[in-house]
Amino acid sequence: MHRPASGQNQPMIARTPQPPYYAVIFTSTRTEVDEGYGDMAALLESIALDQPGYLGIEHAREAVGITVSYWTDEASIAAWKAQADHQLAQRYGREKWYAAFALRIAKVERAYGFIAE
Repeated sequence: MHRPASGQNQPMIARTPQPPYYAVIFTSTRTEVDEGYGDMAALLESIALDQPGYLGIEHAREAVGITVSYWTDEASIAAWKAQADHQLAQRYGREKWYAAFALRIAKVERAYGFIAE
């Protein structure tokens, strides 16, 4: 599982186990409202670290934001969706932060990568 060092705010590629596992892909466009968004995102990342089945996260944002979180199984994804702070963030997202979003859940069957030394 990828756990960034305290205070680390650098883009990271999640270190996931050998497949199979699941990817939750959240794609979004934002409104101009930023009120509380950064704080909520940081809170949710912190809470997710302690959720059963959580494996890691990757995200990027330009005009379109993409966040991919990785989970061991569908039950862990369902539990995260129902987590109280995440429920509040979902409500705020619909009310003020997102102009549009799409969520996709995929089973990862194969994975490989490269890290330069």
